[in-house]
Amino acid sequence: MARNHPKPNATVQRTLEPAWLYCWKCGHPMWVTYHAHRRLLTLEGVLDLRLPIRQCRQPDCSAFKHPVRPWEEGTLALPQAECGLDVVAFVGASRYQAHRSIPEIHQLLKQRDVPLCERSVTNLLYRYEELLALRLSDHTRLQPLFKKQGRVVLALDGMQPDKGHEVLWVLRDLLSGEVLLARSLLSETAQDISTLLQEVKDNLPVPIIGVVSDGQISIRNAVAQTLPGVPHQLCQFHYLREAARPIYEADRQAKKELKMQVRGIREIERAADREDTPEALATKAYCQAVRSAITDDGHPPLAAPGLTLHTRLIAVTDSLERVQEKGGASRV
Repeated sequence: MARNHPKPNATVQRTLEPAWLYCWKCGHPMWVTYHAHRRLLTLEGVLDLRLPIRQCRQPDCSAFKHPVRPWEEGTLALPQAECGLDVVAFVGASRYQAHRSIPEIHQLLKQRDVPLCERSVTNLLYRYEELLALRLSDHTRLQPLFKKQGRVVLALDGMQPDKGHEVLWVLRDLLSGEVLLARSLLSETAQDISTLLQEVKDNLPVPIIGVVSDGQISIRNAVAQTLPGVPHQLCQFHYLREAARPIYEADRQAKKELKMQVRGIREIERAADREDTPEALATKAYCQAVRSAITDDGHPPLAAPGLTLHTRLIAVTDSLERVQEKGGASRV
C-alpha cells in the first residue's frame, strides 16, 4: 500500500563515519565518494542520518569501488528499514514477553510518539521473528561469500527497548553487512555474550580479524575471553562521547548561566508587542534571535551548545552596539 502521508520531520540529526579509512584489501586510503541519507523512526524520535560512503580508488584492487558504509548504521536499523532496531525490539518484547496484542502495541507506540500504523507494527513483529530465526537458519548460506572475502570483521551490539526487558543481540560482519546471529537474552553478562561469539566463530570458515563494539565491560571481557589476540576497537562515537564528558558538563553549566542573564527577554518582547513602530519591530526581531539561540541545543560533543549560545549572544550584542553607534535606539 502506498504511503498516504508525508514522512515526519526529523527531531535528531547524526552523522556517522565509516570505521575503515583504509582498504582492507590493498591498504590504500579510501575516499568519501558520496553521502547517503536515511530517516529512521526510533523510540527517541525521528532520526536523520547522514552517511559518508567511502570507496577504494585503486583500479587494480579487488575491492575497487566497493562501497563501505559506517558500521554503526547496522546497530541502528536493518538494511532498507524505516524503523530502528530499538522499535523492533520493543515490538517483540511487548508481544512475547508482555503478551500484548498488535492493537495494544500500536497504542503504546503512539504514546511514545512513534508515528506507525497498525499494519507496520505487524511487519515489525515479522522482522523480529526473522532475526530470532537466524539461529535456526542454514549457516552454510554465507560461507561462499566469506571464503571469497577471506576474513570477517565482527560488530556486535545489544538493543534493550526498556529496562527489565530482554536484550536483542545482533552480530554482523562489517565487510559484507550480513547479519550472522541475532538472539534475545534475559541478561547481558560476559558469559552469555561469550556463548554468542563462540557460536559465530565456530560457524565461520574464515578468521575474525577484528571486533567493533561499544565500551560495555561485559562485551570487552567476552571478546577477550573468546577471541584472544583479536583487535577490539571501540566505537568512535562512544569513545568521543566519554572523552568529552567533562567538557560537556562544563559547557552545560556555562549555558545555564548564560540563559539566566537573558531571562528577562520575554518581558521586553511583550512590551514591544504593544507598539507598532520601526523600533518595536527591530526589538522583537532581536528578541526572536535571542530566543532562537537559547533553544538551540547544538550537537554535542562536537558542537557544544554553551559555546554556540555564547557565540550567538555575542553576535546579537555586537549588532546592538553597531546600531547604537549609528545613533539608533535599542530597548534590549
